[in-house]
Amino acid sequence: MVKTIPMNSSPSSFSGFTLIELLVVIAVVGVLATFALPGFKSLTQSQQVKNASFELYADLTRTRSEAIKRNGDVTLTLQPSSVNFPSPTHNEFGWNIVPAGGIIIRTKSQLKGIALTPTPSSVNSVTYQRTGRTTATTAPTFLIDAYGATTPYASCIKIELSGMPRIYKPVGGVCP
Repeated sequence: MVKTIPMNSSPSSFSGFTLIELLVVIAVVGVLATFALPGFKSLTQSQQVKNASFELYADLTRTRSEAIKRNGDVTLTLQPSSVNFPSPTHNEFGWNIVPAGGIIIRTKSQLKGIALTPTPSSVNSVTYQRTGRTTATTAPTFLIDAYGATTPYASCIKIELSGMPRIYKPVGGVCP
């Protein structure tokens, strides 16, 4: 049996969106996106700082482990950015892990948008001995934060006397 459509059906029986309805929906979405954007930026900064902290922590742990495994010195050396920033305390760094007289084990490229501030400021490398301890007389710390801003997401990595790195929250923007 074939169903036929009557010729006198009105065009109002068709469903769909009018142009005005579509423009109203786009305007509402635009307003909501304007309110959500600052929250998204802080979420992005938070995750960048957490990822950078974990990467440096993991590579310091790897450097220590390699020194113990190889029964010799292994160094993690900071590689400064080739871009000159206005403030010398906020710089983007990458790093290399190299055994004494050896070939590079790992290279980490510069952390875009992340400020890595070593303390003391003269620290540009951390060398682990075969015992798993560093050669430094004072334990170096690294403040990790978003470049160009002080955020509540900053973290510190401090190398303990045992040689193990630890992640801390900074106090007043300074590593304890």
